[in-house]
Amino acid sequence: MFFFLSCLSVSLLSLLVIFCHAQTEVANTTFQVGVLLDFDSVIGRIGLNSLSLALSDFYSVNANYTTKLVLHARDSRGQVIDAAATALSLLKDVEVDAIIGPQNSEQASFVIGLGDRVNVPIISFSATSPAPGYPPTSYFVRTALSDSAQVDAIAAITKHFQWSQVVLVYEDSHYGNGIIPYLFHALQDVNAQVSYRSIIPQTATDEILLQEIYKMKTTQTRIFVVHMSTSLASRFFLKVKQAGMMVEGYAWIVTSGLMDLLYSMDPDVIETMQGVLGVKPLTPRSRKLSFTATRWKKKFLHDNPDILQAELSLYGLWAYDTLWALAMAAERVGFREPPSSLQNTSVLNSTNMFSTKISQTGPKLLEAMSDVVFEGLGGKFHLVDGQLERSSFQILNVVGNGEREVGIWTPQGILNMNVTSSEKMKSIIFPGDTTIVPKGWKVPVSNKKLRIAVPTEPGFTEFIKVEKELQTNASRLTGCYIDIFDAVMAALPYAVAYEYVPFEKPDGSSAGSYDEITYQVFLQNYDAAVGDITITYKRLKYVDFALPFTGGGVSMVVPITNDHPDNKWIFLKPLKKELWLTAITLFILTGVALWILEHRFNSAYRGERIVSNLGRLVVVVWVFVVLILSSTYTASLSSILTAQRLKPAVTNVEELIRNGDYVGCHKGSFIVDLLQDLGFDKLKIMTYEHPSDCEKALSKGSENGGISALFAVMPYTNLFLSNYCHKYTTVGPTYPTEGFAYVFPKGSPLIADISRSVIELTENGKISEIERKWMKNVACNGPDGTVTSTSISLQSFNTLFGITGGITATCLVVFLVLYLYKNRDYIKRILSSNTTIWSKVCAIFKHFDDRDPKSFRAKLEDGETSVPNSNMCVNTRSSTVVPVTSEEMGDVNTEQHTLAISPP
Repeated sequence: MFFFLSCLSVSLLSLLVIFCHAQTEVANTTFQVGVLLDFDSVIGRIGLNSLSLALSDFYSVNANYTTKLVLHARDSRGQVIDAAATALSLLKDVEVDAIIGPQNSEQASFVIGLGDRVNVPIISFSATSPAPGYPPTSYFVRTALSDSAQVDAIAAITKHFQWSQVVLVYEDSHYGNGIIPYLFHALQDVNAQVSYRSIIPQTATDEILLQEIYKMKTTQTRIFVVHMSTSLASRFFLKVKQAGMMVEGYAWIVTSGLMDLLYSMDPDVIETMQGVLGVKPLTPRSRKLSFTATRWKKKFLHDNPDILQAELSLYGLWAYDTLWALAMAAERVGFREPPSSLQNTSVLNSTNMFSTKISQTGPKLLEAMSDVVFEGLGGKFHLVDGQLERSSFQILNVVGNGEREVGIWTPQGILNMNVTSSEKMKSIIFPGDTTIVPKGWKVPVSNKKLRIAVPTEPGFTEFIKVEKELQTNASRLTGCYIDIFDAVMAALPYAVAYEYVPFEKPDGSSAGSYDEITYQVFLQNYDAAVGDITITYKRLKYVDFALPFTGGGVSMVVPITNDHPDNKWIFLKPLKKELWLTAITLFILTGVALWILEHRFNSAYRGERIVSNLGRLVVVVWVFVVLILSSTYTASLSSILTAQRLKPAVTNVEELIRNGDYVGCHKGSFIVDLLQDLGFDKLKIMTYEHPSDCEKALSKGSENGGISALFAVMPYTNLFLSNYCHKYTTVGPTYPTEGFAYVFPKGSPLIADISRSVIELTENGKISEIERKWMKNVACNGPDGTVTSTSISLQSFNTLFGITGGITATCLVVFLVLYLYKNRDYIKRILSSNTTIWSKVCAIFKHFDDRDPKSFRAKLEDGETSVPNSNMCVNTRSSTVVPVTSEEMGDVNTEQHTLAISPP
């Protein structure tokens, strides 16, 4: 029994020892982590201090964790080769499960390749450049914000202040070049152009820096975005101050990396940067951050006694959070297999000089780290596509010994955290200790004037005239468009020195077409071009235009032919055929109506006197119509006999193309291309210099060596017709084009202000006043420059004829109704008689034709008979005489009447 108990005790003790040993082994599970930083750099020292503090803090808070990170720090010495060799040593000799680092982009390009080969995560909190030199790979993790995340915030600042031109200044390195494509795109999205790029070598001497700065000073742009390391930036801004570019009118914007390490710069450098704007990722304030920052600073100054000033920067926060995220991921992975269990697989480099084993823990560690989400010192830690999730940015202003927050940028735009203010940004102190917002550009500081090219194609001198002074041979330019440009420049809120340079050859002839002069502006041989230059899509490809100062459009001018009315039928011209026919027809119908109305009552009928009221009404209305017709006829005939009828010789483009006619336009004009687009043969398009040449060609005609039509822009057309309105006119549609405008190089800052001046002078009538001064003649009378007379149509008298016709018809209806009513018994007797229809019609018509006995009774004393005509309508065959009493005839007299009725 004792033996049994002894054995059981021994067994239990053995199991306890084994269990405790296992627990100790689990508790002591370690993950080997390499740290690859430049120990002599500010960022390297900040990173080491943050990683060390984070390691201590993490396991103090999480003492029950069964895993632990072991850091193996190595110095890269700031060199790419040293970083690659050190990383290889960590992978081969230490067999690390992850590497924190490298510090910059150039080193990362090499090291992440090694990590991919052996499945070891490469985690960088400071390699922020998105340069294509190291695209994201499956084993590269960026626990910092990419530099591309800040470009929208910088672009928002330029948009807020309406700066349309920006100069980019950046160092020639992976770090410097990586952000540029993203910054270009962001600025374009807010309509800001990059007018100049200044690329500074990392090894640039002070002399080279100063030369480049003076070159920037000679440009017109006064807004600069600077992206470079603190070491280069410190020397750069000292030279900027020396060159006099830290004064009123300038604006400087620095990127996040430079603004974050502002405190580490020498006080003299910070003094030169007064008024500089910058952006930096927004860090939420918290009690934990304040407590940690205090301990971090104390530890950093203790470990780096040679540094007098230290702050927990963004790089320090990202390094601190990186260690915490990696430690949490290691705990999730759990027990790490001993090195002997690694795959016995070697990865050889191209020179077969080394080999290292493929990690089995790395992929699990990477996967676990991607799932880690927590609130770190730098804000929310969450990896998206292998890099830290995008956040908001502070907009900072360098004032005094540090920085001052003036606004917050979020993906929704710029915000002011002061809810009591409606302004998006607080008041900003710009260079020169001023709150005046820089305009963004200025005429170059050199005494050189702007060279303004002016086309010298011969044409209307009212627009542009170039004269040579005999003594000095200098060019003197005058004209409407010269005066307008002078007025526009005078309306600018600042003075701009400029001089006109005729675009001509040494002999005084034109140096080229309008396309060529605009292209010379693109080549920067001129600063601008002024004159009768039309905006076209072809020219917009390489230059910019201000707003047009005059209207556009192309019209067609053709000769007019005279249709003088010297013919024997001229008297018919005043009225159109349908009006003549209607008047004649109505005249006949009115006569018939009067006969119907008067023949039974008027013994003197035949137009001598009207006795019935209905007849009088018809006559009055008809006389009124005749009066109007005669007056209109007289006026129209007088116009035809005293004025010419003018009509265009050609009416449309299709007719010209179909007939193969020649057409013309101004020499050097874009209209040549327009005519070809309309379908004209290039050989049929003639160009002319002087308006007199155009007039001669039009007068000859296409068949006599001239042209059938002239195509010109509207200002030319109006001025041409004012001199030749009796011979030519415009026909067809006006082809829409943009108007005349001033030409500037792409992205010129002058465009916006000059366009505003054009609008101002257009609205206050100044441009119209200048045009009236130079072009006093007006175009011909009438909208198309012609004087015409036309025949009068029937439509003009529809209402009048309708009234007279209606009155006449009404009178006839009233008369017939009364006649039928008074003679109803007689008509019934006739209709009921046993005779032919024709006999009945003749009898009724004969009775209708007889005079009314009552109307003639008072006239017997004049010798007129009161007995109606006893003539009968007799058939050629035998007839029957039907007696009719006087009562049947209306009791006119006692005599009997007989009516001849044809036998049935």
